[in-house]
Amino acid sequence: MTQEPSTPAQPAGAPEPEPIRWFGTSWVERGGDYRLRRVLVPVGALLCAAAAALVLRFAVDGIRVADNGGFLNGLLVAAVGISSLLAALRTWKLLAEGKENLTGWMAEEKSLGVVWIIGGVGALLAYFVRSLREAPGEAVRRARYQRELDRHERRQAGRSGRPGARTPGRRAGRRR
Repeated sequence: MTQEPSTPAQPAGAPEPEPIRWFGTSWVERGGDYRLRRVLVPVGALLCAAAAALVLRFAVDGIRVADNGGFLNGLLVAAVGISSLLAALRTWKLLAEGKENLTGWMAEEKSLGVVWIIGGVGALLAYFVRSLREAPGEAVRRARYQRELDRHERRQAGRSGRPGARTPGRRAGRRR
């Protein structure tokens, strides 16, 4: 049983960092086993991409065995290539900007689901390349976490003394 990396000591009421798949919250301080995970995640993505490519090749070879003609085989290879390219572009943007910033055809889940499945090799390769640079999605979460910390610090700095104390003889909402 692995223990989740602990987050840095935060004052009461401070925002909590969002965990990243495979990394938990170790990305905040980049401590613990973060570096080991930074090596293992790209290797795992590359192995999964190789396995998916092998399965896809068996599928394409199965259709080629049917001997439907060169045009149909070329069309199939083009469809797989285009699907992989589209899935790779979507994955790259998803990891770089976050899911809430996907628009247009990239935001489609159900209607383009088959494209994302067929293009899984491209998506895994984009994940591999992106994970060489940083933990996938780290930049988005780091920026969001920093904004939340800044907002929290501004709120705390605005409070001085005893914010709950009121001047005697005055009630909130009434002026004399």
